[in-house]
Amino acid sequence: MTRKTWDEVKRERADSPARRRGYERAGRTIRLAMEIHELREKRGLSQRELAERLGTTQSAVARLEAGNVSPSLPTLDKVAEALGVELVVSFVDLDDRIAG
Repeated sequence: MTRKTWDEVKRERADSPARRRGYERAGRTIRLAMEIHELREKRGLSQRELAERLGTTQSAVARLEAGNVSPSLPTLDKVAEALGVELVVSFVDLDDRIAG
C-alpha cells in the first residue's frame, strides 16, 4: 500500500467552513510559534534561558516554538513578560474581513 502525500489528502477532503476554520487555527499556532522563536533569537536567548525565565523546561519551549502546542493566554502572558514585549489579543469580525 502506497502512503498518500499531504497534498493528496488535502485534495480529497471536502472543502467546508469547519475545515477552513481548522486550517486557520493551525496557521495561528504556527504564526505564534514563529514569532516567539524570532523574538527569543532577537533577544539573544537560548531556549534553555527562556525556559528558565518561564519556569519550565527547554523541551517545553522547543514544543512551543515548533507549533506543537496551542498555548493558553496565561502562557502567552508569561512568554511576553519573559521576552519584554506586550501581548496584544484582538477579535476580527469575519464579515468585515470578507467584505474588505
